[in-house]
Amino acid sequence: MITLKNVTLRRGAKVVLGSVSATINPGENVGLVGRNGAGKSSLFALLSGKLHEDGGDFYIPTSWRMAEVAQNMPETDQSATEFVLEGDTRLAEVQQQLIEAEASDDGMAIAHAYSDLHDAGAHDAVARAQALILGLGFRVSELDHPVNSFSGGWRMRLQLARALMCPSDLLLLDEPTNHLDLDALVWLEAWLKRYAGTMIVISHDREFLDAITNVTLQIQQGELNRYGGNYSKFEELRAQQLELQQASFSKQQEKMAHLQKFIDRFKAKASKAKQAQSRVKQLERMEKIGPVLAEADFTFEFKEPANLPNPMLAISDASFGYLDEEGTPTTILTGVNRSVLAGQRIGILGANGQGKSTLVKTIARTMKALGGSVTEGKGLNIGYFAQQELDVLRPAENPLEHMIRLAKELGPDLKQPSREQDLRSYLGTFNFTGDMVKQAVGTMSGGEKARLVLAMIVWQRPNLLLLDEPTNHLDLATREALAMALNDFDGTVMLVSHDRSLLRSVCEDFWMVGRGVVGPFDGDLDDYQRYLLEESKRLREEARLAEQAQTSAASAGAPVVAAPSPVAAAPAPAAAPASSPDSAAAPSPSRDGREQRKIDAQTRQQQAEKTRPLKKELEQIDKRLAALSIERTALEHKLTEPLPPAEIAECGRRLKAGNDETAQLEERWLEISSALEEISTATAG
Repeated sequence: MITLKNVTLRRGAKVVLGSVSATINPGENVGLVGRNGAGKSSLFALLSGKLHEDGGDFYIPTSWRMAEVAQNMPETDQSATEFVLEGDTRLAEVQQQLIEAEASDDGMAIAHAYSDLHDAGAHDAVARAQALILGLGFRVSELDHPVNSFSGGWRMRLQLARALMCPSDLLLLDEPTNHLDLDALVWLEAWLKRYAGTMIVISHDREFLDAITNVTLQIQQGELNRYGGNYSKFEELRAQQLELQQASFSKQQEKMAHLQKFIDRFKAKASKAKQAQSRVKQLERMEKIGPVLAEADFTFEFKEPANLPNPMLAISDASFGYLDEEGTPTTILTGVNRSVLAGQRIGILGANGQGKSTLVKTIARTMKALGGSVTEGKGLNIGYFAQQELDVLRPAENPLEHMIRLAKELGPDLKQPSREQDLRSYLGTFNFTGDMVKQAVGTMSGGEKARLVLAMIVWQRPNLLLLDEPTNHLDLATREALAMALNDFDGTVMLVSHDRSLLRSVCEDFWMVGRGVVGPFDGDLDDYQRYLLEESKRLREEARLAEQAQTSAASAGAPVVAAPSPVAAAPAPAAAPASSPDSAAAPSPSRDGREQRKIDAQTRQQQAEKTRPLKKELEQIDKRLAALSIERTALEHKLTEPLPPAEIAECGRRLKAGNDETAQLEERWLEISSALEEISTATAG
């Protein structure tokens, strides 16, 4: 297990952790939470050996293998597959041993090396590496592309795949979802649920934390506090703790006031002096309970739009895409016919590369439609947060200079105050206070830059917000502030995000972008998540069959057909069937009532025979899940008590086994439910 006992950790003169103690048991999946700058990355550096404790005792088992995502941008001509494959350090070590054994012609060493290669999984290492790459959103055709040919975000995905490829007992993940879209995030979530070691993850995605963690460590004001349960459970326990602390503080204050009142009244009276002195000592001995010092919450709001055109815009038979350097068009979306109404909250779904950003950029006027029309309502005022918006900020300028420039460009039209003091005060509402308004943007954190972009958008008083992954650099508190501000916004919101909590809390309608079209998605995020998992399985199976076909064709001397791309993972929206006079089925002759009832009874009997074993299995799964939940609660409670190391390890193993079984049972539960629904639908049809 990992133990911290009275550990003090400093970064420069700042005390990040002050005499903290905590234990992380084998097999636990830990969410590390806290405000930006609280010290989460510093604790990671301690765990990985990059920093050393300044006081106290820190212990991590020396035999544990550790994996973490490298933060540097890889620069190499290696193929994506080769780069990720190198992440398997055990395999690389054994391969080197084999090379040395063969060079020395040591038969015994060669035999041992081949045995070790088998144990290290050399036979399926390439397949495992490629499964990781494809799961994170790459195409089959990109498996052999050089790492240098990918953009920064995709290279960071390869770094993540490389870390997952590494055999490890401890996995450290610092914001692993930042460069992922929703389909890759859902895949990663499913993969991490199956991880067998100890995992510690920093993330600002509450649904991601809820899905993969069973312990939460919170860093706040130099303290490290452990809570049993995922992030939602942590919030619940934390709220109860704060409520109890405030009640105890209030009660103690009343008691202290009563004692002080007695002292003040009788300290000069000889007959009561002894009793007064006793109460003075009682006050001095009393262990003071601190008041609840909650960190100041960040909140902001979008100003009321000057007008609300309805519809905001109408898209008619449009084609969206881009022009290359020579002006040749590449069409991504065709036949787009959608309208956007005042007050709508639209979430835009779709797999990576299907055209979500192209759609948003065209609406935002940064790209032109290749065909058709995009008609804007009179007075449309767009506020656009692009994925690359942080890059267009001027690194050498400070927030005040950004606002002054914006005020000069748009101030007269928006009738906004543009005096420097007004702009300083406005920036203060976004937590840019004091000297921060004069700090160069290039030296700021990603979260601070994102807040500046939000401040600039809010200042423009838009009536249509186009937000493309706005939460990538925001902490949980700022994400919640954004969600509240969007819910209070009077205008229209169009949102692309992998933050499911934000999508759930803000969006009422969903559009699906995929297979070259845009249409409504009739379902919620749970339906979409199930679809993504099923689509991922289907595409992996297609890739496997295509690989088999390639092998067979190659052995037979036939031409090789390229494997399908797994990126086309977005379903085409259902189109209305074309009406045709020939398409109407002729009315069937009426059946005799008795014969029909007999057929119906047979159908019901057949359905019951099919569904009975499934329903019985479903009932057994429900009972087992309930038992596992009770067992998990008991084990988590037991781990809060002082226990011998062996018993702690056993509890950790049992917790891990229970969580693994729960995940398997839940997946089987979904499969059975889908099967029952299909039987019911087929019978009804």
